[in-house]
Amino acid sequence: MLQTSSVFVALVGRPNVGKSSLTNRLVGEKVAIVTSKPQTTRTRITGIVTRGPVQYVLLDTPGVHIPRTKLGERMSKAAADSVADVDVSLMLFEPYGEFTEAELAMIGALKKGGGPAIAVINKTDTLKRPADLEARRAQLKALETFEAVEAVSVLADEGCEELFGLLAAHAVEGPHFFADDAYTDLPEKALVSEILREKMLLNLYDEIPHGIAVTVERFKERPGTNLIDIDVNIYCERKSHKGMIIGKGGKMLKKIASEARTECEDFLGARVNLQCWVKVKDDWRDSDFLLNDFGFRQER
Repeated sequence: MLQTSSVFVALVGRPNVGKSSLTNRLVGEKVAIVTSKPQTTRTRITGIVTRGPVQYVLLDTPGVHIPRTKLGERMSKAAADSVADVDVSLMLFEPYGEFTEAELAMIGALKKGGGPAIAVINKTDTLKRPADLEARRAQLKALETFEAVEAVSVLADEGCEELFGLLAAHAVEGPHFFADDAYTDLPEKALVSEILREKMLLNLYDEIPHGIAVTVERFKERPGTNLIDIDVNIYCERKSHKGMIIGKGGKMLKKIASEARTECEDFLGARVNLQCWVKVKDDWRDSDFLLNDFGFRQER
């Protein structure tokens, strides 16, 4: 019988570098919401892949950035804490551009004592010429922080599969931490709230979604039916934002709820009765009480 092992992996990097997309690609299921907007991922999302004796536990973290609110501070802490808790980190980079202040801070943390780390240059499909990739590789190797520098394109599905071999080298022998058929540890209620938030990110103006929190107040199966009743509260920071979320005649909220309900039915395998209410909580992103209430609790 093969000896089982597990490897815990933190995916870190700047916003929009492709951490959630890579997590979903490696897992083979959608466990993290993906949009083109920064700070889409707010909390640490766990993706689980079991291949034979090796179980890969992937921690998709919020994008490293300079925080401007208490929510931002908690997001940054979640990313920083993750690299200290894992067997290996994958730090994703764009092919072009200077490193941000937040990226340099994360590189410093990895170098100081964050454990083994692999640099991953994503979005190779955007390269203008091959020499640009080699220049980026050399730049990352010169940091003397990463044991390897890999290049992938999640969009074109190139180079992603090869990451499993690199990660398996850091696996630790022992029993698997999750069932072999699991692909996330998120409860169904949390998945519902993330799906709804994704639809708002995709449908609303840029400045609104970052001030939105979603809580599932009821998640109940009707006895003897294939129907789940789900009640959701959507919190925003401004009365004017509430009007935009609802839309004229409720049109925008209906569109968001319809898109979310369809995706929820797919992953729950049941019909869903989704009811949404929009409420205003002024400046909730800077309230420790409301951040805790909305599920953004800090790990001690």
